[in-house]
Amino acid sequence: MFEGHPKGLWALALANTGERFGYYTMLAVFLFFLQDNFGFSMGTSSSIQAAFLGVVYFVPLFGGMLADKFGFGKMVTIGILVMFLGYLCLALPLGGGGFALAVMFAALLMVCIGTGLFKGNLQVLVGNLYDEPKYANKRDEGFSIFYMAINIGSMFAAAAALGVMGYVQESYGVSKADSYHFAFAVACVSLIISIAIYYIFRGTFAHADRAKAVAKGATEVVEEKLTPAQTKERIVCLCLVFAVVIFFWMAFHQNGITMNQFAREYTAKSETGFMSLFLSKSFSFADMRSIWNLVMVILLVYGVLNIFQSKTMKGKMIAAALFLVAGGVLAYRAMNVTGSVDVEAPIFQQFNPCFVVALTPIVMLVFGWLAKKGKEPSSPMKIGLGMLVAGLAFVVLMVASNGLVTPNEQQVALENGTATLVSPNWLISTYFVLTIAELLLSPIGISFVSKVAPPQYKGMMMGLWFVATAIGNFLIAIPGLLWGGFSLYVVWGVCVGVCLVSAIFIFSILKRLEKVAK
Repeated sequence: MFEGHPKGLWALALANTGERFGYYTMLAVFLFFLQDNFGFSMGTSSSIQAAFLGVVYFVPLFGGMLADKFGFGKMVTIGILVMFLGYLCLALPLGGGGFALAVMFAALLMVCIGTGLFKGNLQVLVGNLYDEPKYANKRDEGFSIFYMAINIGSMFAAAAALGVMGYVQESYGVSKADSYHFAFAVACVSLIISIAIYYIFRGTFAHADRAKAVAKGATEVVEEKLTPAQTKERIVCLCLVFAVVIFFWMAFHQNGITMNQFAREYTAKSETGFMSLFLSKSFSFADMRSIWNLVMVILLVYGVLNIFQSKTMKGKMIAAALFLVAGGVLAYRAMNVTGSVDVEAPIFQQFNPCFVVALTPIVMLVFGWLAKKGKEPSSPMKIGLGMLVAGLAFVVLMVASNGLVTPNEQQVALENGTATLVSPNWLISTYFVLTIAELLLSPIGISFVSKVAPPQYKGMMMGLWFVATAIGNFLIAIPGLLWGGFSLYVVWGVCVGVCLVSAIFIFSILKRLEKVAK
């Protein structure tokens, strides 16, 4: 499962892990920062966040075009430095006045530009590693591993943000509004680590810093020759996939908007029993209890898989030991659960990346098993299935919303102490299903782009993948704007509808997409 991949994959994945840790640390609390620091309403805050998410994924188009001309590695380096300056500006405690607002928007612009130069071009480098014939059949697996690795950074982000904010509030008397800046400072540190990894291990992927990777020891690059008609067909097919991707991200990124608000307004504020192990927060990095308990779950999964997959007895014994240790820790903590823990909305942000890390090897194992039987779905088929599963995730939220009042009515009920709150398990279940959809669509879609894109347009095509993401992020404001006087069924129903229509569309053009991917 993790064998037979180019060494450069691990270096690039770890570099992106640091960058994603910083990005999601910031994003986990950004909506609430706008509300608590500047006093913005939900509608205004969600619109600002939607605009940021839109721009941050639109700029990679220009980053890719620049990289096609000046080099992928050069743009990656410039990008991470610009991002660092952006997070540094957000970390400055300037209050909630006009100057602070101007600095915040300038910081967001720098984060957008830096991400645009960094993210897509780093993924092109990963794809180029698999242009070598000996790695060609490992491309989907490689991007799944890459996606899993960067989500390790995302997994710790929400807990880190809450941990540092709580710590400075409790230990130093920092106000809640000012404590957000300390979370943004953590993002600065993570980028320093990211760029260090990138340069220390650059020798493992330097040969991929071109339109077409060349195997080590080769004297020249062998370019794939395409006719103008073939080039056009590939670009058209990619654009059709991008059209579907728009609506996936519109639905998926409700995790930072309506799903975050659902956690804040409709979800129980405390939890007891076994599930409280995964919802507890702490004010110190050494004791981020919920995230370490989730790590134990991940180790359990990896232990079980490797007991059966390891080719040596030593490997099986190590896997068994891992399983027993992780299981023992969880069992001990479960037997000693007492009382209840407070549940804060940002804590739910840790479940998606946790599920990505835990489920990736399972998804790879299933598809590997199907491949051996000659029944593995094509990349476009996986994308279509991902859209169907995404729709199912919001059906779960529709069930959870049965009997709940509109958000405007809920606000009144919360003030009066008469609000009906649902179990945190509903949101956790939604994130579980939504993560399966993400694993079917996101890493597979990026792999598809890296394979199908004409060599001379690789950077631009990867940039267009993010443009589709950007458009989807602009559209996330639609459910956010519905949040208020409309029923929750309407909010979640919009997400179900766009996912279902997109799935039908991708299946209608399936043969055409599969043809260009051969």
